[in-house]
Amino acid sequence: MNKRQTSLETTILIIELLKRIPKSWWITALELKQQLAEIGLDRDIHTIQRHMKSLVESNHFPIDMDDRSKPYGYRWNQQAVGFTVNSLSIQESLILQMAHKTLKNLLPSSLMDSMSGFFEEANRNISHTQDPTKEVQWLSKVVVAPETQPLLPPELNSGVFNQVSCALYNNCWLELTYRNAGGDVKEKSIMPLGLAQQGPRLYLVCRFKGYEDDRILALHRMISARSTSLSFERPIDFDLKQYSDDARFTFGEGRKVKLSFRIKKDAGLHILESRLSEDQTYREHEDCYEISASVVDSRQLEWWLNGFGEDAWGISYQAVDEEEAA
Repeated sequence: MNKRQTSLETTILIIELLKRIPKSWWITALELKQQLAEIGLDRDIHTIQRHMKSLVESNHFPIDMDDRSKPYGYRWNQQAVGFTVNSLSIQESLILQMAHKTLKNLLPSSLMDSMSGFFEEANRNISHTQDPTKEVQWLSKVVVAPETQPLLPPELNSGVFNQVSCALYNNCWLELTYRNAGGDVKEKSIMPLGLAQQGPRLYLVCRFKGYEDDRILALHRMISARSTSLSFERPIDFDLKQYSDDARFTFGEGRKVKLSFRIKKDAGLHILESRLSEDQTYREHEDCYEISASVVDSRQLEWWLNGFGEDAWGISYQAVDEEEAA
């Protein structure tokens, strides 16, 4: 390898390091190494540490180092503007800011951390712009309206989400201390299989070590979590989308039924517009709609129907043969 190629690779490595240094929290050399490996820049930890030490000691980049205990942490100085290769346009800033709100709990924390510089720049562009452009105004023109009583998200113990997403992303076993709904505290080794956001809450689908059945654990009930270096082969028989379609997150067992009921017209019009299923049919009567649809039976379905009170009646469930449903 000639000197020019070596110099170019070193320059690329330093640029990628600078892009991944956050401003709001400390990041370690090991975390930087892991993020670089994910984009194909696999370097040993001593190389990363050496470059970070040089960047901190230089006068070119306002980077702080927390050396009170090992491993050392790094972040941009609070007065620094961070580092980006290209400046984001106001349109790109708008898209990033909206994407961050939607994806922050659905992407691995390592990937979100690697994007932190872009999110911070997007926020600065939006908040510091002197021109009230149409793009900036757009943020005050759109909102996601709740379908049910809005609830605040439960608090997660520090570091739990990072460890869970890391184990899920890398297919590694997760050591967990968990408090169940009955208040009992358990220590388990689990195989993380999927992450689901339901309203304000996050749930992890997993398998306990030594068992083949799938379980759901709430992240806010996790007291502590630690991603191990022990990897596993992801089960080929597990499909997260099918798991969700079977109403597992809404207290169902995947049992298909033909649901029929009558509902007053003013209460049921929206069901004609937003159907329960592809095969939904209805008959219009003088005072009501008679609706029929194939759905997955669940407690949430029962709660939904009960929510109409006396406006819905004649409710019946007929089991659907699996071959017929397919």
